[in-house]
Amino acid sequence: MLLGASLVGVLLFSKLVLKLPWTQVGFSLLFLYLGSGGWRFIRVFIKTIRRDIFGGLVLLKVKAKVRQCLRERRTVPILFASTVRRHPDKTALIFEGTDTHWTFRQLDEYSSSVANFLQARGLASGDVAAIFMENRNEFVGLWLGMAKLGVEAALINTNLRRDALLHCLTTSRARALVFGSEMASAICEIHASLDPSLSLFCSGSWEPNAVPTSTEHLDPLLEDAPKHLPSCPDKGFTDKLFYIYTSGTTGLPKAAIVVHSRYYRMAALVYYGFRMRPNDIIYDCLPLYHSAGNSRAVTQPPAPARSPGTPPLSGRAILPPPGNIVGIGQCLLHGMTVVIRKKFSASRFWDDCIKYKCTIVQYIGELCRYLLNQPPREAENQHQVRMALGNGLRQSIWTNFSSRFHIPQVAEFYGATECNCSLGNFDSQVGACGFNSRILSFVYPIRLVRVNEDTMELIRGPDGICIPCQPGEPGQLVGRIIQKDPLRRFDGYLNQGANNKKIAKDVFKKGDQAYLTGDVLVMDELGYLYFRDRTGDTFRWKGENVSTTEVEGTLSRLLDMADVAVYGVEVPGTEGRAGMAAVASPTGNCDLERFAQDLEKELPLYARPIFLRILPELHKTGTYKLQKTELRKEGFDPAIVKDPLFYLDARKGRYVPLDQEAYSRIQAGEEKL
Repeated sequence: MLLGASLVGVLLFSKLVLKLPWTQVGFSLLFLYLGSGGWRFIRVFIKTIRRDIFGGLVLLKVKAKVRQCLRERRTVPILFASTVRRHPDKTALIFEGTDTHWTFRQLDEYSSSVANFLQARGLASGDVAAIFMENRNEFVGLWLGMAKLGVEAALINTNLRRDALLHCLTTSRARALVFGSEMASAICEIHASLDPSLSLFCSGSWEPNAVPTSTEHLDPLLEDAPKHLPSCPDKGFTDKLFYIYTSGTTGLPKAAIVVHSRYYRMAALVYYGFRMRPNDIIYDCLPLYHSAGNSRAVTQPPAPARSPGTPPLSGRAILPPPGNIVGIGQCLLHGMTVVIRKKFSASRFWDDCIKYKCTIVQYIGELCRYLLNQPPREAENQHQVRMALGNGLRQSIWTNFSSRFHIPQVAEFYGATECNCSLGNFDSQVGACGFNSRILSFVYPIRLVRVNEDTMELIRGPDGICIPCQPGEPGQLVGRIIQKDPLRRFDGYLNQGANNKKIAKDVFKKGDQAYLTGDVLVMDELGYLYFRDRTGDTFRWKGENVSTTEVEGTLSRLLDMADVAVYGVEVPGTEGRAGMAAVASPTGNCDLERFAQDLEKELPLYARPIFLRILPELHKTGTYKLQKTELRKEGFDPAIVKDPLFYLDARKGRYVPLDQEAYSRIQAGEEKL
């Protein structure tokens, strides 16, 4: 009786709500039933039907709202204006650093003054302006004001310096740069190389001698600017909103394009999928220059083989959005209050949540571990937090984190700034980053496809189509590209040449295109998805994406063009992978003290190699690519590696020999890295 009712229910849902043909629904159910082992499919059906119907309804709701916005040419500023009209005097943003509260009206007026000021300075719709500052309310007001004018904001990672920073400013073709006073020294370092026509504005404390001579103090200029809404530009729902820079897998940072529809879609899916409420207060201590506060990841050893239906170990999670989209997006689009913190503080985290009565906290995997490493405090039991929202929470600490801090809902999700296949773990399945229906998998066109895990080359069948993975079989996550559909489109990067590496053809069927995430996941029998690994020449350390190609180029230049291979190695008790560099030096001589000093000027802290290996030469492939597989496997164990090894001593600020005693201290977590 129950099975019959469930089957009727899913048939009616598929026919009436999803508007699928009877034949497609019937044949799909029959095929799945027969192909998945009969009664096993019935078990899957019963266990997942409620989850799948809820997920389908969320998708339909967001899709309907997206179509309405597309039809009416709504943009993020237009949607924000309706939020302001609903509750102008409600608190929109709180900056913990100065305890500054902005209402929605104040945020609206500040952003309008930004738009009017830039318009008076000659910027117009389609121009680009860069923002380079740490978290605070003004960060949100600046890019929102630019959007009101149709100016596209380039959000620059505050860790970048010199070549990488100059690259971002140059490739964005920004006409203006707004930087926080705390970033003045970084701008001074590259000032001589900047385009003389680039207008410079400093926000924050004003010290004329600490900024380039051509810089203007922005704050008093905005106070004098008109507060009314400027003339609205001719912008649509699929036009560019801003750029977020991602290291990607190779080379210097790439500017990922975020259009208005993508901003809305990512924020709305999280809002409805995780059942958020307009009166929720979000605590956001993640960098706002990323879509997710930070697209962060957690690295774990490869998952062991398992039988279908057994939940795999959680691996890496990269996702797009908590911060500037999933977090701030709830403020702009749904009227929530967001508490912004300059930087994460494990010791102040729960005190802040109590002070501001936060109900939702944003996390990355590293953040959760830091909180668990804190000694127990009474504040852990006094907060009102009901949901932790983010990505990269390791399965090994998931339950401990939830139970110790009394958080009933862990809202883990997956995505990337530029991807079209976001996932959500709507029912808090431990370790999963999301799910895809086993019953109606064609409703959401994503798939795990077989790949060669060493080369990440797609494995295709005799017909040339990619081979889908079975439960328990690792594969790369891909999402079908449908440019006419705002939920499925791929907007790519500002550099069009970078797009080709992320698109594959003939994936689901002949003639189609799909976005390649570069992530290896595993699906269990119920359709829950778990991370296995992240591919490409990149690794994560201190919550940041590290491009091995970029670091290799910098190190090679500092070492007189020596061959250098950079890769990530696992260190017990730490999240991500620590950077290690193998340097070819036939003589074995290297001035490591000067090298460490040069690195401080050239690379952000998270990108500097923790370990060094000096060897006579580096082996290369027939196409002159460095062979890193064996280097990565050997790691930094002196018992295995016979070449000279060194590690970066955090207290001394220089590289020191890595012997067996130092190795044991690192393994035991006694050496700070």
